[in-house]
Amino acid sequence: MKSVIKLSVLVLAAAAAFVAPSASAQDYPNKPIRLVLPFPPGGVTDLLARALAEKLAPRLGQPVIVDNKPGAGTVLASDLVARAPADGYTLLVAASSLGTAPLIYDKVSYDAIKSFTPVTQIASVVHVVVVNPALPVKSVKELIAYAKANPGKLNYASTGTGTSTHLEGELLKSMAGVYMVHIPYRGSGPALIDLVGGQVGVMIDALGSSGPFIKAGKLRALAVTTAKRSQSIPELPTVSESGVPGYEAMPWLGLVAPAGTPQPVVDRLHREVAKVLEDPEIRERFKGWGLDIIGNTPAEFTSFLRRDVDQWASVIKRANIKAD
Repeated sequence: MKSVIKLSVLVLAAAAAFVAPSASAQDYPNKPIRLVLPFPPGGVTDLLARALAEKLAPRLGQPVIVDNKPGAGTVLASDLVARAPADGYTLLVAASSLGTAPLIYDKVSYDAIKSFTPVTQIASVVHVVVVNPALPVKSVKELIAYAKANPGKLNYASTGTGTSTHLEGELLKSMAGVYMVHIPYRGSGPALIDLVGGQVGVMIDALGSSGPFIKAGKLRALAVTTAKRSQSIPELPTVSESGVPGYEAMPWLGLVAPAGTPQPVVDRLHREVAKVLEDPEIRERFKGWGLDIIGNTPAEFTSFLRRDVDQWASVIKRANIKAD
């Protein structure tokens, strides 16, 4: 009789453990959702997060609050979310640095793959290869030829050591077989000022920040870094089709939750974000910010994240990149 009672208790406990996440997911959300952002207010990523929060709130029936937590190369915000309860109420608007920061910074406690549950890759950030107009090149092919003819004389700017613009420049150097001197800056603004002024010759930068200089004729855009032409600037060729076959660099922004978040919660979040990304107003806003909408599934985002981490791990190792 005792064994029967014990067995019954075990069965009920197992059933409760199985049902609990689904039951809690049925009334999700029942309180405000915190959207943690690893960047300060005012930039493109902040605009994206606030637009997303604005449209998500009525769909979810709860406030969605953007919480800016910049610092330590996005590690501060990522670590905060990795340690948060896996209940769907603390989410991270992550960037490409989610995967690269642990490879560059010492003593990072989270793992990009193991510590998070991917929800959806919201968008890719359109990056362009731009040069000072005084540089006698009008294509990536001509840029490579110029760099080979002038080894070590061509400087390329980045938004900082270990940033996506730095890694993309190192990938370009490696695949094209050229040598350019890396000049790291603290952000896009100072780098663009020196590029326009001719202190450096070339840079890979976000279209959102370099676009006004391109339109004003102060910079010349050569190509986009993605595998396919951008929705935002379709007339510009890719690096791959204009001189470096196989080159692909796609900085991204995505939504992730702490590892262990119940699948029904993840599915609900993905479903609602996907609907938001179909909104014509949102699509137009994103295009103006130099973002190409993606909105893939959690499984697709997980696969992409693994490939992305692997790609940049090899670049970081080969170039021996460490944070300053």
